[in-house]
Amino acid sequence: MSLDLDVLVRQNPSADYTRLPQQAGPADTGQPKGMAPLDLVVSLRCHGDELHISAFRPGERTPATRMHRARLTVPASALLAKAARLRSVWRDRLIGYDPDPLDPYPFATAVDFTPYAVVAERKVAELAEEGRYFLETMFDWTDRSLVRFREYLTATLTEHGSLRISFDSDLHLPWPMLAVDTGQPDPWVDFLGHRHQIEQTNAAYPPIQPPNSARAKPVTSLNTDDQLTGIGRAPEVRKLLENRSQLTVRTDSDLLLEALSAAVLDEDVMYFWCHGQFVANDSPYEQLAVRLSDDRHIDAELVRRHRRRHQDRPDAVFRPFVLLNACHTGQSAAAELDHLGRALIDLGADGVLGPQLQIPQEFAAEYAFAFLDHYLTGEFTAGEITQQLVRWFAYEYRNPLALAYSLHCGIDSILELNP
Repeated sequence: MSLDLDVLVRQNPSADYTRLPQQAGPADTGQPKGMAPLDLVVSLRCHGDELHISAFRPGERTPATRMHRARLTVPASALLAKAARLRSVWRDRLIGYDPDPLDPYPFATAVDFTPYAVVAERKVAELAEEGRYFLETMFDWTDRSLVRFREYLTATLTEHGSLRISFDSDLHLPWPMLAVDTGQPDPWVDFLGHRHQIEQTNAAYPPIQPPNSARAKPVTSLNTDDQLTGIGRAPEVRKLLENRSQLTVRTDSDLLLEALSAAVLDEDVMYFWCHGQFVANDSPYEQLAVRLSDDRHIDAELVRRHRRRHQDRPDAVFRPFVLLNACHTGQSAAAELDHLGRALIDLGADGVLGPQLQIPQEFAAEYAFAFLDHYLTGEFTAGEITQQLVRWFAYEYRNPLALAYSLHCGIDSILELNP
């Protein structure tokens, strides 16, 4: 006697490679809450020091059904140098702006730039020009295929409305801080992070984990340094997490590493409010690390060491959305060998959001409060929130620093709550 078995398809990674997904409305996608087809996928692959780029719009038929593709003439090392320069320009020209000894570093100590609106707008126009220069020189050559690719990508980024874009890139570039020439007088609208929802991928496909069960109250953690608890809106961020979630506070690295060593770490949000820095580790290659109240540096390798035993366990759980609100945590090490955010994604994290440069602590706390206030409602994806915050800080405070936050995966990350 035959017996029909119930089958639950938990992952189907091959579907995106066997067919082009069709645009569908929310009612007929069959996808989880908050998910929708991407509007543009850009792939940047590194072969030695040579870069190959391709792009396509899912559901759009390209000539002869092929992707748009080209080989960049700029080597990977030069492109990384350009990215480092752009981050330095933001740090020196904006955060490091110091015109008056009586009012030192106004853009490093204030969240609201409206009292300095004239100067702020001039700085934003300069940063937009730097972002346009980066993107233009990235494709600066007369090769026919590269010219055609540049025309396609530029037209897609400028002629369409807000898109959901995934940059599947071997290099960690400051994508939200790049800009296009829209021909509009408002320089804010030229930034990619203002125009579009953006994520960077290039992590391994996430491990298979037990189905996620929605709960009435999210589970969160605050991993922090005691010395930072009174800065800006940091106390309000903690109160927000206490009131709207089941919160665990960790100030010691041993407690964090103990949690990471457990097979089940079923948190919806992991928030890091701590220090981030590059550490040499007696090696010519610096590694990004975070530090809580003690002096232990937590880098990608340490995190992997504490979770590696659970990678093949079907009952292991680790899928939080991670907000790494520590300096440089959205940026990779200069050697591009490893990255803390990527390690968390490889281990199962649903997405990682962090700044690409040394963000002033007052702004970092303000940004965290705004992001978590939206995310904990369960109504918006991380991709939607990051774009909303870029626009909100721009027009409410004339402050462009939200563009410095980089989303690694997680464009569709959303909190699943029981009504």
